[in-house]
Amino acid sequence: MEQHSGPCGGNTDSILELTRRIQDFVSRRDWHQFHSPKDMAVAITAEAGELLQHFVWKTPEQSHVIAESRREAIADEIADVAILLLELSDNLGLQLGDVVSRKLERNEIRYPADKVRGTNLKYNELDDGATPTGR
Repeated sequence: MEQHSGPCGGNTDSILELTRRIQDFVSRRDWHQFHSPKDMAVAITAEAGELLQHFVWKTPEQSHVIAESRREAIADEIADVAILLLELSDNLGLQLGDVVSRKLERNEIRYPADKVRGTNLKYNELDDGATPTGR
């Protein structure tokens, strides 16, 4: 199956606005006391596991079918992970948009498109003569 990027449009909520809504939700329930960095990391891992559960033991082709047939449930799991990431980054004083932008800039350097197109090599394997494999 052909892979493609999903549409980026639709919702105009910014990262900052979503983070404010999340923090308000947590505050009104007095849940900050339960949201230490360790507990947030554990929760992110748990929610990512729930997302993964939809795809475990499936072929890549089956995973595309499942992504469509279970779209709403998968969207809920993606949202759970995103909510926790937004809250954790804010709790740690990190602006998620800035952190992601900096990481993307580093990845542009580590993975130059002309050097890695069509391969799944890690950046530290690019110059060691390893045989590239398709993504």
